Amino acid sequence: MRVIAGMAGGIPLVAPKTDIRPTMDRVKGAIFSSLEPGLEGARVLDLFAGAGTLGIEALSRGAREAVFVEKEMRAMAAIRRNLEKTRLEGAILQEMDVFSYLDRLAPKGAFDFIFADPPYAKAPGERDFAPELMASQSLADALAPGGIFVLEKIPGQALALGKRWELVRERKYGATEVALFRAKG
Repeated sequence: MRVIAGMAGGIPLVAPKTDIRPTMDRVKGAIFSSLEPGLEGARVLDLFAGAGTLGIEALSRGAREAVFVEKEMRAMAAIRRNLEKTRLEGAILQEMDVFSYLDRLAPKGAFDFIFADPPYAKAPGERDFAPELMASQSLADALAPGGIFVLEKIPGQALALGKRWELVRERKYGATEVALFRAKG
């Protein structure tokens, strides 16, 4: 696991000793190659940040600010270590639940890109965060006009777009599917 490109390209990153599933380099590379032209000077939000790999990649590629939201203390410690290793600036850390952040602290229209790599529901009865995110008006409100919401999810998982979202692109990478959305209106 490493920063792929930009100012911190090639720097290895640490992962917390938890069950967090960091975004694979191949998937991260595909995500950022499609977003690259718009990253310069962007504000990004990294939800379920884990080791912070998505927000750190965005900072390395020219984003001016990345807000990392993660409630797991060991994961937050890994994000801090990764930011120290990369010496990237513009990071804001929020150690709290993602939905609490979105409902209480997320500024409206503030983020050009929002990344979410939530834990997958692998068994019946486990919490499935992807539909909750899609139903969150606070998430849609936090996107700047024309902003992109990038969601990593289980391949083939159907999500209700409702009146809130427009699907821009969806690609499968092994055991992960990446969907890009824009807020309607």
